[in-house]
Amino acid sequence: MNNLRNYISSSNKTVRMSQKEWNLFGDVGIIIIDPFINSINMTNVINDIERFIPSYLAYGLDSIYIGNFKEFERKETNAFYKDGAIYVSNVQDDKEDLVDDIIHELAHLVEEQRGLEIYGDDRIKKEFLAKRKKLYFLLKGEGYDINLIDLLNPEYSAEFDEFLYKEVGYPHLENIAMGLFYSPYAVTSLKEYFANGFEAFFMKKDLSFLKNISPALYDTMEKLHDGGE
Repeated sequence: MNNLRNYISSSNKTVRMSQKEWNLFGDVGIIIIDPFINSINMTNVINDIERFIPSYLAYGLDSIYIGNFKEFERKETNAFYKDGAIYVSNVQDDKEDLVDDIIHELAHLVEEQRGLEIYGDDRIKKEFLAKRKKLYFLLKGEGYDINLIDLLNPEYSAEFDEFLYKEVGYPHLENIAMGLFYSPYAVTSLKEYFANGFEAFFMKKDLSFLKNISPALYDTMEKLHDGGE
């Protein structure tokens, strides 16, 4: 992360003259380190995020950096949250793709800020692990050699993610787990289960489906939407 911060610091000086000032929720700076490969209207991006997400859920977010960072290659991802900042790739298909990435990482910020509120009663964790157990039997029925212990670990495992992504394949996993998880990536860890539900509730407004398949997750989103009351 030190190399990333140094890169951002030096790049800011280089691009300052050509860079426009972007702000989310009035005080969160958006800094475009490397230009987008496709034309994206940042005003529309900001308007969408502010329309979808209550401003109080962005508490603790300092900055959003957009660029071509080496961390994306190492982690095989295009966005991540770290220490009060969101880092997003400049390789985006369109506005919706960028909005989705930022909102997903905002979910991880919300976890950091409101972890006790979200996970304190263990309802989401129990719901997630119950689904993982069902998935175990579904995968075994498909002939996959998988250990139940791996599925009962709620933390992210790169090895397990690789198994789902490369051996099972997300398209096939979606068919196997249809009606069990909102999307295949929600299977990978408890944190991604939460973030996936956050997107479904706040951005996609897929409320009835989320409530039907993940009632505990849905209830938590409602509380967050209401300010935690």
